[in-house]
Amino acid sequence: MFVINRVFLFTLMFAGCAFIRMNPAFSADTLTTSVERTPSVFNAETFTLKNGLQVVVIPNSRAPVVTHMLWIRAGAADEPESVGGAAHFIEHLMFKGTPRQKPGEYSRRVRELGGQDNAFTGHDYTAYFFTITSEHLETVMKMERERFMHLGPPKSDIASEKQVIIEERRQRTDNDPLGALTEQLRAYLYASHPYDKPIIGWMDDMKRLTWDDAVTFKNKWYIPNNMILIVSGDVTTPQMKALAQKYYGDWKAGPLPPRDRLSPPLHPANVTLDFTSGDIRQPQMMMIWLAPSYRQNPVRSRVLQVMMETLDAGAPTRLYQDFVVKRKRATAVSLSYDGDMWDDGSIWFSATPADGVSLKDLQQDFIAFLDETAKDLSEEEVKAAIKRLQHQAIYARDSVAGPAMMIGQGLTAGIPLNDIETWPNLIETVTAQDIKAVIHEMLRCTPSEICQPPMTAYITPAPQPAGVPK
Repeated sequence: MFVINRVFLFTLMFAGCAFIRMNPAFSADTLTTSVERTPSVFNAETFTLKNGLQVVVIPNSRAPVVTHMLWIRAGAADEPESVGGAAHFIEHLMFKGTPRQKPGEYSRRVRELGGQDNAFTGHDYTAYFFTITSEHLETVMKMERERFMHLGPPKSDIASEKQVIIEERRQRTDNDPLGALTEQLRAYLYASHPYDKPIIGWMDDMKRLTWDDAVTFKNKWYIPNNMILIVSGDVTTPQMKALAQKYYGDWKAGPLPPRDRLSPPLHPANVTLDFTSGDIRQPQMMMIWLAPSYRQNPVRSRVLQVMMETLDAGAPTRLYQDFVVKRKRATAVSLSYDGDMWDDGSIWFSATPADGVSLKDLQQDFIAFLDETAKDLSEEEVKAAIKRLQHQAIYARDSVAGPAMMIGQGLTAGIPLNDIETWPNLIETVTAQDIKAVIHEMLRCTPSEICQPPMTAYITPAPQPAGVPK
């Protein structure tokens, strides 16, 4: 049970587990968009039960093992403003028993059968999964049916689990200065949009959470026509049609709640945040842009994916070579794109300066780096990055859980199954000129109704009082 970190699904899975709202002058028409249907990566098969439950089967008979995942198209961004943290709270409570299952019995039984289980919450989804030998698949599906249909934890467990998630927040955010900073950056970046709140919830909201809050969220969103069942491994589609109908076919569909979300407002000026803490040991600089998600703009999103791999895929690529190896301006650098969102995604750049390099100078170094890249990025670099991504997609086939995770994250982010299956071929159309066009737009951006410049954060250690060891 955990809160999922936002990292784009293809980068996250294929590599191994904030941009600007673009000027209309740079549209999808400037990119190559003609792509024919290509062979599938995972050969997934899909069908839908009469109650609306979508089922995806990913056959892989190399070992007698299956991963079973139930995805709900709802997460922290779908909570009412007054009950932040309800999505994550109900995820925890799903393991706390029914009239027929004692608290914790579900997980204990899965482990007795040699399997593993867990769950996680994101802004746009909640997912529950177990991996088990194929002979025990039906046994655990029967238990899964029980907790989804008849959840009823004892009051004492509801109270104790609330303390568990409060302590989780203290450990991962309140006692982690970088975690607290990231939370504040997201709150400003997505102001007035539900992505502005942490998945786990703000502490004050969490303290007010009740069983009624959690179960109301469950009853509203945990309906079969808002869920996806993904089973990967030693199983066939005919087998899953029978099992899914037997255990989940009588779940009652309900009215599908709308997702009425406004776009994050444009900031009227450049924003720089200074963050100082006595718990920080190394200074750091960050720049964050809003970016279109894959659902919002598939063509542009694929350009951003290839751009990340081209510029920052380890020591041999441009970003590390420029900042760390050649000019020795930083000791660590990172550039990532978070595009597996239902609404706006983001790009994050971070760097730890080398001795004698100021954070402001490091910011200018990155702008100069982008400017130089926009001038001399070669097609050879881009093609090499595409090949790496394609090879990583091939390696992902060897996993049982990985494909289920990838497809689940993609579908709940509004990405068509065919795009997930043919993604290695779709990215072949990305060119160096496409990436240069994106960089030019980033560098030209000034506050306006159509473009938002990046947020910048300077993170510095607080001065230590005299006599206190560093």
